[in-house]
Amino acid sequence: MHGDIASVQTAIRPSIANSSWDQPQFPGVMRESSRGFLGRPTLSGHRNGKAWSTKFEVTDFHHQANHVTVTLIDFHAELEVVITFDLDVHGVLFQRATVKNIGESQYCLNEFIHWLPLPKEATQTLDFAGRWSNERNPQRKEIATGTWVRESREGRSGHNFSIADIALTAQTSFQSGSAWATSIAWSGNSHYLVEKLFDGSQSIGAGELLLPGELILESGQTYEAPALVSVYSAEGLDGVSAAYHSYLRARDVHPKRPRPLTLNMWEALYFDHDEEKIKALIDVAAEIGIERVVLDDGWFHSRRNDRAGLGDWVIDPAVWPHGLSPIIKYINDKGIEFGLWFEGEMVNPDSDLYRAHPEWILHEADRVPPLWRHQLVLDIGHEGAFNHVLEQTSAVLAAHNIAYIKWDHNRVLVDAGHLGAAGVHRQTQAIYRLFAELKKRHPGLEIESCASGGARIDLGVIDLVDRFWTSDNNDALERQTIQRWTAQVIAPELLGTHIGPTHGHQTGRTLELSMRATTALFGHAGIEWNITEATTEERKHLATWAQYYKNNRGLLHSGKMVRVDYPESHAYLHGVRAHDASRALFAYVQLTPTVSVHPSPLKFPGLDESANYVIKAVFPAGEPRFMLIAPPEWMNGITLSGSALAAIGVTAPILAPANAFLIEITKA
Repeated sequence: MHGDIASVQTAIRPSIANSSWDQPQFPGVMRESSRGFLGRPTLSGHRNGKAWSTKFEVTDFHHQANHVTVTLIDFHAELEVVITFDLDVHGVLFQRATVKNIGESQYCLNEFIHWLPLPKEATQTLDFAGRWSNERNPQRKEIATGTWVRESREGRSGHNFSIADIALTAQTSFQSGSAWATSIAWSGNSHYLVEKLFDGSQSIGAGELLLPGELILESGQTYEAPALVSVYSAEGLDGVSAAYHSYLRARDVHPKRPRPLTLNMWEALYFDHDEEKIKALIDVAAEIGIERVVLDDGWFHSRRNDRAGLGDWVIDPAVWPHGLSPIIKYINDKGIEFGLWFEGEMVNPDSDLYRAHPEWILHEADRVPPLWRHQLVLDIGHEGAFNHVLEQTSAVLAAHNIAYIKWDHNRVLVDAGHLGAAGVHRQTQAIYRLFAELKKRHPGLEIESCASGGARIDLGVIDLVDRFWTSDNNDALERQTIQRWTAQVIAPELLGTHIGPTHGHQTGRTLELSMRATTALFGHAGIEWNITEATTEERKHLATWAQYYKNNRGLLHSGKMVRVDYPESHAYLHGVRAHDASRALFAYVQLTPTVSVHPSPLKFPGLDESANYVIKAVFPAGEPRFMLIAPPEWMNGITLSGSALAAIGVTAPILAPANAFLIEITKA
């Protein structure tokens, strides 16, 4: 092996081509024009128009086990760059960098991008596009000559943020083939890039997208680039997910206790905060087995609709004349935790805060940015605004038994200036600082990151929050795809997955309870529905489903996610398998009508081929709607070997569209 390493440089030295450099050029990790590189460089910037081109030299190199640190200096540009690579035991590569101004004058940093080379067998890329209530739609396309860029300019990672950029071979599927995945650990503006040059070389990269003049380094100042978190898998897209999930679960800050079954009251109440109505909800929640409830928007000063009150984080006596303590006690006395909604980065023009400090919004010159949901963005990079949000939020938490906060972010950032300069970078750092301080002041506090649904789900904020609201869309049919691809990077126990109302508020679609409950099971499960309107039978099904979730969340939140390469587009077959292959829990989901009478068999990869398993269908929230006279006999329970389950499988029942059921597989 040592001989191979010593000979690598010789092995990769290219030919001298016609009409080309007289000697082979190696652009190095900085990808510099000064070294003959004709693609996009790692670093771009200047000193008032000078020192625009760099030629870094390695001044220090440190290697120990799976850690590498490289120090590079350009004495002409007067810059020092330190790049580190760390490969963890799960196969996750962390690429970090700092840029230090070692000169006397200011340096304007335009861009720093982490790059990794791609082998030529990577011929396709997979990224994700979306909008509100329709996040993370996969886009798979061919890599062509040129530079492909996916930018997020919302000031938050965004609904249209690609949670990862993945290079693939043409044959790569969920279960097999090579995949090279990157994910940028940043919650502000960002960009992903794939570049293929005319010489055939290709690479993949990502970094923070800096606005004009946003990063001007003073003498001695250092910029810390967001980390790039990358994975290579020879076992398909599920292999990529397994590595990311294992890394996340091994963190010290990863939630340790079982994820509480949660009732969020937004779609039951909206702004109608009536104490007796809430008590009725709580009574049903206790009957079902709910472990945490969240009081959403509408509890604070003047907040009777979405046009006023943001920024005034004090309890509204007009709605809560005795404060929140009595309702919290009522909830706690039933053995249920209490959570509360905030949107601290925002302000309504109709608020006491804005009337007192209109200068505390993100803005440029004397302009006021256009309203979005009747709100503006508070500049928490301003110490006055930061302290206002911190102290008012902290005061509410300190005065009550609040175990959990849902922190929303309901609009994009435009014209986002801080004291005359671009302010998105500073704003992003400020929300990290705010979350860290709230957790420091209130030990045990859990935070849910919600940004009008799934618009701030990324590896930058993940060490500071305990849950992501996956999407504002609670329609289970839509959620199947949204959850499927969000979990490409984020472990399911960090993703809020709720049973929505019978008649979906986002799509108007009416779905069976069994479909909604099956979909919500595969994540941090909960309910967002006025359950006082549920029938007696529905309440019984909710109670059995709640107990089923509690009995199985150990597997659901620790096992290996499996997305079967089902041969037909009308259905998904997905689930979770224990790492020792002793158990598995799958869902078969009918998305659209079948084309043929009998759908393709259900096959289950990754089990112990030499062992026998009991496989059966289970219906903790009631049966789905079938389109058949008699279901397959195996659904009542049979024993098959792991090899038979993988190679032959079992017959798929004929379901009506938008229906699903669960399949338990247990080693005999």
